[in-house]
Amino acid sequence: MRPWSRPLRGRLDEAVIVSRALEGNPLGDPVERPLWTYLPPGYDDAPDARYPTIYLIQGMTGQLDMWRNRSAFRPTTIENVDALFAGEGPGDGAPPAAIVVFVDCWTSVGGSQFLDSPGTGRYHTYLCDEVVPFVDARYRTLASRDHRGIAGKSSGGYGAMVTPMLRPDLFGALATHAGDALFETCYQLEFAAAARALRDRYDGSWDRWWADFRSRPAFSRPGDDVLLNEHAMASCYSADEDGTIRYPLDGATGELISETWARWLRWDPVRMGRTPDGAAALRSLRAVYIDAGNHDEYYLDLGAEAFRRTCVAAGAPEPTFELFDAGHGSIEYRYPIAIRYLAERLGE
Repeated sequence: MRPWSRPLRGRLDEAVIVSRALEGNPLGDPVERPLWTYLPPGYDDAPDARYPTIYLIQGMTGQLDMWRNRSAFRPTTIENVDALFAGEGPGDGAPPAAIVVFVDCWTSVGGSQFLDSPGTGRYHTYLCDEVVPFVDARYRTLASRDHRGIAGKSSGGYGAMVTPMLRPDLFGALATHAGDALFETCYQLEFAAAARALRDRYDGSWDRWWADFRSRPAFSRPGDDVLLNEHAMASCYSADEDGTIRYPLDGATGELISETWARWLRWDPVRMGRTPDGAAALRSLRAVYIDAGNHDEYYLDLGAEAFRRTCVAAGAPEPTFELFDAGHGSIEYRYPIAIRYLAERLGE
């Protein structure tokens, strides 16, 4: 492992999009968003060549500059992507060349789930109706759904599952690494811990916790992690049209509020894929890749298997599926495996 960065064999182009879809978003988050586009080796030398496109989206609390973060003894994700297309990544040689787009959908509650919500803003519209046309206009893409895929991990894996179901006209393939799915196993198990944290410090009040959280260094008190996750998910899945956030648990007992929980379940990829529209969208895909660590702390390995079964039942292409020996974190080395898989199928 080289201790410092080195010049890329491809090229990373950095741009800014001024989003109309995010104007007036309820959190007051920026409408100017960075967008990074990786162009593979040879892109600048072949002016007539066109390329499939893979959109890589981030997990909860992800912001775009984190793609440059380096862990001990490991390359960054951008370096991993570059090594893949230079023929030095996992697999046999370089895959077919592809453009990789790094999208920012951060919010001040930690994430957007890549959905339109009155609690966060119109991030699904931003991704599909602003980012995709921008990339197709600016770069030499094969601008059709049959040559466009989406991939991500955790909440990014969630976005990779649901976006093609919501917009099958835009995305023809997906890859999900430990994506949020089967909500009763990945979210509901945290409700008791969230209720205890609210009871012990905030008299059961989400508003008091949120005001306190924003007044001090993030994650400096026990319970912040589960409270932020449930707050962010409620902001995405169960916000009323006026922006009121509805939570699926009683803040004093953790008791399930069934009406609000039902609103969450409608956004579960496992259940979305069982609806007629969701099944038809999955059936139309060219390729599906699913993986997760077999001891994922959020039990997203169970969600991965449930989503695989949903895809099979819908008649989607047989998913490439793997449970590997890992937890939820530090699995960025899986990105190039899925990117290779998508590049090989989207370039056909």
